[in-house]
Amino acid sequence: MLTTEQLAQYHRDGYTLVPGFLSHEEAGALLSDIESVCAGNTLANHDKSRLEMEPNQPTGGAFVRRVYEPCTYYSRFRALSESERLLRCVEQLLGSNLLFHYSKINMKPAAIGSVVEWHQDLSYYPLTNHDSVSILFYLDDATSGNGCLQVIPGCHRSPLMNHTRDGFFQGRITDPVDTSGAAYLEGKAGSAIFLHCMTP
Repeated sequence: MLTTEQLAQYHRDGYTLVPGFLSHEEAGALLSDIESVCAGNTLANHDKSRLEMEPNQPTGGAFVRRVYEPCTYYSRFRALSESERLLRCVEQLLGSNLLFHYSKINMKPAAIGSVVEWHQDLSYYPLTNHDSVSILFYLDDATSGNGCLQVIPGCHRSPLMNHTRDGFFQGRITDPVDTSGAAYLEGKAGSAIFLHCMTP
């Protein structure tokens, strides 16, 4: 369950970080599953319906950028997405009428990992309501030095920012973004982040 302080932070800032949501053993087991899923795939030879490879590597390169729908295809991830402890937290934020949208794993390999530019998750969703939440899990320790999530606290209370240019979706905020108040969400492996869909 989320604490009173964590709930207040989510509503005030558009996110809250929960240390130790997963145990060391749970995070390790999920990492092991990811290694198995990614083993043997290369830029030239991989299942494009399940994986996205980092584009800037040799054709024989094995750096995976993203795993699609782990909660659909892999039992340990599905069990986490359906776990009572996770659902209780989401119900605290959104109520009991819930819809699971999708899942993915962002790998962020060192030195070669693609940049994820400033964006709001809602811009990607086929939704018109603003009451959705993304839950992120750190499976490795995440710091400002190795690419932890950055957010701009409080922006979830403002209108959706522009993510288009010349009428085409860009997957990023296309207007200037004031990042002077950005926060680095550093956390140990096993930390969970509950992120409002309007928080950049």
